[in-house]
Amino acid sequence: MKKAFSIIVFLLVTFDSFGFAQKKDPVRLLIFSYTQKYRHKSIETGIVALEKLAKEKGYLIEKTENVNDFTNDNLKRFKVLIFLNPTGSNIFSDEQKKAFQAFIRNGGGFVGIHAATDCNYEWEWYGKLVGAFFADHPKIQEAKLNVLKRSHPSTKGFPKEWLHKDEWYNFKDFNKNVNVLISVDEQSYTGGKMKDFHPISWYHEFDGGKAFYTALGHTDECYTDKLFLKHITGGIEYVIKK
Repeated sequence: MKKAFSIIVFLLVTFDSFGFAQKKDPVRLLIFSYTQKYRHKSIETGIVALEKLAKEKGYLIEKTENVNDFTNDNLKRFKVLIFLNPTGSNIFSDEQKKAFQAFIRNGGGFVGIHAATDCNYEWEWYGKLVGAFFADHPKIQEAKLNVLKRSHPSTKGFPKEWLHKDEWYNFKDFNKNVNVLISVDEQSYTGGKMKDFHPISWYHEFDGGKAFYTALGHTDECYTDKLFLKHITGGIEYVIKK
């Protein structure tokens, strides 16, 4: 009996000494919400919601509006970059762009929320990563969303149609290689300019990493909407998974 017990203890110690029994490091998220031009009032509400989400999921989360945080040494600490309503052009220096690209090329995840398409217009690589650039929008109003893929983590269990009030972006330079999750029915509101097919959320693998984008998220109310928060949570989970 003593011999059997000793063998078990030896195996457990050996198993742990090789690191097999040790807990994995927590997933780290970085929220980037720098604004050069228009600043969404919902940024602060969004940060609170994302911090709550991270706590529930066991993620570690940090926030920044400092472009100088885009260095190789700093970004390698994170698994996901969340662009929460940033705005402006020529935000990053060449070295900061290289660090951002290295992060993605090393398997990093990118989550873009709403105005993530309203920045870095001069940077073609970023446009392909986020999937499109903002062109214009009509007034805030309710519209009907068509959920096209309901097996993705960000839309799993969603109804086929979803009524939601938001600011509906029209896009330019749309990357046709993305996988569209949700479209908005332009017949259900006024001001749509993309005719028969108006993507509003999508995902794809890009340049070694993974990206998820949703045009939803303009208003404070979005960040207390259970369906929207489920949408964001699933998007984060998608870019984390290998």
